[in-house]
Amino acid sequence: MIKVLFICHGNICRSTMAESVFTHLVTQRNLTHAFAINSAATSREEIGNPPHYGTVAKLRQVGIPVVPHRAIQMTKADYDDYDYLIGMDTANIRNMSRIAGGDSDNKIFKLLSFAGTSRDIADPWYTGNFDETYADVVEGCEAFLTYLKKNNQI
Repeated sequence: MIKVLFICHGNICRSTMAESVFTHLVTQRNLTHAFAINSAATSREEIGNPPHYGTVAKLRQVGIPVVPHRAIQMTKADYDDYDYLIGMDTANIRNMSRIAGGDSDNKIFKLLSFAGTSRDIADPWYTGNFDETYADVVEGCEAFLTYLKKNNQI
């Protein structure tokens, strides 16, 4: 089983969107048996809060079920527990590495790196643009699935 943890700053916008999108893609491909999928924050600011209403609205608009979730913070133990820790932007990656105490096993990735770009996924908390965030999340999640397939992991 491939254990994936999507991570952003607060765990209410981007990482919860990625968790729901990736879960949906995996379900569509009949691969749910092969994955454990979750999301977390690098900060404590939103701990216990549900997904942002903008994330919920965008996912509903496109017909993707919202995974029930309350914001949690990434821990050092998550580094050992998950196969892939996938951040949304450069600041997330820096904070994830700090929380994990480094990345000796090369488990930390930026989501859009799977799509061949170093671009960050903009935080819709600040931009208000959930459409752009959704497009980037889908691009990254699809590319991640392609990466796993090319590497014979699924």
